[in-house]
Amino acid sequence: MSLLRFDNVGKRYASGRDALVDVSFDVAPGEMLFVTGHSGAGKSTLLRLIHLTERATRGAVIFADRNIGKLGGRRIALHRRDVGVVFQDHRLLADRSIDDNVALPLRLRGMHRAEIAKRVRSTLEKVGLGDRGRALPRQLSAGEQQRVGIARAIAAEPKLLLADEPTGNLDPALSTEIMALLESLSMRGTAVMVASHDLALVRRMKKRVLVLDHGRLVDDIAPGDLAE
Repeated sequence: MSLLRFDNVGKRYASGRDALVDVSFDVAPGEMLFVTGHSGAGKSTLLRLIHLTERATRGAVIFADRNIGKLGGRRIALHRRDVGVVFQDHRLLADRSIDDNVALPLRLRGMHRAEIAKRVRSTLEKVGLGDRGRALPRQLSAGEQQRVGIARAIAAEPKLLLADEPTGNLDPALSTEIMALLESLSMRGTAVMVASHDLALVRRMKKRVLVLDHGRLVDDIAPGDLAE
């Protein structure tokens, strides 16, 4: 059974440039995998098609048995509840506490205040920041801020977490720490897809790797088989 399936997906921009060409793959529930390739290979575009910030121009993107390319209106918002996103630059609200940053997507969903407080507390505990809820982002280290970004993305308990270069601004030790956290999330049942150009990090993780080259999926490497 697959959670996500790309079926001959293509993305062509108005300029005529093809960002993705005939891409096909499946992702299982709870699977962790990496998407890698040179700058401009199509990694970020692939993630944006899943989050519906962009639409495929050919083929079908199937998520939880729905062709998401055909979704519109409120159904787009409902789809995004199932897809968490972690950014390289955190995108935290500087004037809000960590609790408030993590609570934001839950408030947008109209969740009851008591349930929000409970969910925020448990989510921050998962990422090792249970005692930092009242702090402001500037009072946290870069690694801690990235953990807050992950907490905000998973607070609504998505089925899939997308991480676009989540360790791009972190040193190797912190990068390893963040990857271990993402791996623990997949072990709890959340599928995790990480776009990264850091091949050394990808090799260390020994997960499945999708390799893009000029928009084409040129390799689908089994866990641990990426050449040194």
